[in-house]
Amino acid sequence: MSYRNGTYVAFDGNDTTDPTKSDMKYYGLLQSWNSNKNIEFSFSDSHKKTYQVNDSSQIETLKARLQERMRNSKNMLIIISEDTNWNRGMLNFEIEKAVDYYNIPLIIAYAKYNKIRDVDSLSEKWPKALKERIDNGKAKCIHIPFKKEPILDAISQFSSNSKYPSSPKNVYSESAYREWGIN
Repeated sequence: MSYRNGTYVAFDGNDTTDPTKSDMKYYGLLQSWNSNKNIEFSFSDSHKKTYQVNDSSQIETLKARLQERMRNSKNMLIIISEDTNWNRGMLNFEIEKAVDYYNIPLIIAYAKYNKIRDVDSLSEKWPKALKERIDNGKAKCIHIPFKKEPILDAISQFSSNSKYPSSPKNVYSESAYREWGIN
């Protein structure tokens, strides 16, 4: 297998092209952190490495492009919010392919949380494919809040090229949160 160097970001588009009404706003925040020279945050965005896909593209074209991006990704950052749906859009397809075909470690980032300690209490927020793969032990995940420091740490630490989370329900320690200044 070739060396992978991108981070694949997945989220629920909430069946809209308006980024203010979907989880795309969190992806936009990641991009703004990444491009801001005054913020210590950098990642290689897998979505920037292939041709863009239009909203009007055929579903098979879209799936092919997403899989091309996943093949070159070292990890997947999945954004979960209060609007993430159980079984809508492409998110379940992306999770299934990432875990079952490309063996990509998952970084599950929850919007509007300061810390993640009890993973089981968040299970109702998981899309269908994620729940199935966590329950059957196939997914190797770290669960984190959608905050700059834990995201950057997880992206730099967990990779298909080196270290995987040890199980489906890993979290950071209290001391890690203190180190980041997250209370």
